[in-house]
Amino acid sequence: QVPLVVSGGGLVQPGGSLRLSCVASRIIFSIYAAGWYRQAPGKQRELVADITSGGSTNYADSVKGRFTISKDNAKNTLYLQMNILKPEDTAVYYCNVIVGGRPAFSWGQGTQVTVST
Repeated sequence: QVPLVVSGGGLVQPGGSLRLSCVASRIIFSIYAAGWYRQAPGKQRELVADITSGGSTNYADSVKGRFTISKDNAKNTLYLQMNILKPEDTAVYYCNVIVGGRPAFSWGQGTQVTVST
């Protein structure tokens, strides 16, 4: 288990942008795949974007073309750039390491993203 600290959420109007950050306490993203998940009220947690240790990315259809996942291995940091935000993007966002196609660690505190007028 490696603590992952998520930040960057907030309240934004539809069409706006936010960038989330996920900082690990030690080298992890250069070794394992990682992803951004979100959980909206009353819904199951879902994977919205993932990135392999080599940098290949995948996106859920609902965010494709609007969100970009990236990482800085030297800073042990994972990012999620979210553009053209929609009310349906409102959720608590989490990051996690992915091993064997599944989240590897216990869930951290997440960060709330609210898209509303």
